[in-house]
Amino acid sequence: MSAATPPAQRRLLGALLVLLLLAQIDQPYPEAALLQHFPTMVLLVAAPALLRRWPLSTASVACIAAFMALHTLGGRYAYSNVPYDDWGSALTGTGLSDAFGWTRNHYDRLVHFAFGALSVIPGAEIARRWGGLGKRGAALTVLGWVLTISSLYEIFEWLLTIVAAGETADRYNGQQGDIWDAQKDMALAALGAILVLLVQRRR
Repeated sequence: MSAATPPAQRRLLGALLVLLLLAQIDQPYPEAALLQHFPTMVLLVAAPALLRRWPLSTASVACIAAFMALHTLGGRYAYSNVPYDDWGSALTGTGLSDAFGWTRNHYDRLVHFAFGALSVIPGAEIARRWGGLGKRGAALTVLGWVLTISSLYEIFEWLLTIVAAGETADRYNGQQGDIWDAQKDMALAALGAILVLLVQRRR
């Protein structure tokens, strides 16, 4: 890492790199691994140069690293197969799906919500520091960012299902038979951002 990058931020990026490498051990879905993990690899390669050119607070870097860590875990299991029920049963004797009556794997919902929530701090910092916006303008910009990226991502998933091989596309898409999956994902991302913005406003 660059010497200009604060030590705490280097540790965060290093931890993300270790998690990415661990996620490749005995990869259960190798055909989807590259699609899932490519964005994290690009981010880790580009992060030192980006942080030299556009430095961010450690809180912002922590938010980005936390989101990418959640994505890396989801990517290992092609999202739809994250075994949180097995983990829950090992810890408490009951899986989350049994406890809440779920009929699908909801890990992808968590990550979409987290995208919105974890975008607020870095997004607002960028909007205020380099966009010259005030608090209200930064908040609106963050919400617009979350909605825009969420919609573009869902469009990308749709296009992928058209051009990619059937099984690979299905595992990447993660719709799990829900025709409203894209709308729910976008709504959860917006909800995550709105809740954090409301908490910040009350403070």
